[in-house]
Amino acid sequence: MKAEDVRAKSDDELNDQLLQLKKEQFNLRFQRASGQLENTARVRTVRRDIARIKTILGERVRSSAAAK
Repeated sequence: MKAEDVRAKSDDELNDQLLQLKKEQFNLRFQRASGQLENTARVRTVRRDIARIKTILGERVRSSAAAK
């Protein structure tokens, strides 16, 4: 996922996607702990996607607060 893809989505869509990614991250942690994780790179991409979404949401909050 690219930052421009994230910026194109609404806040509600981003919050839904953030929740979905956090659930996936939770499941990946369990798979890694039990030795069942096959795609170890997915942990990194999920973590970075979560950070990317949180960054964009934070930017939107700060820009709306500055506009007031």
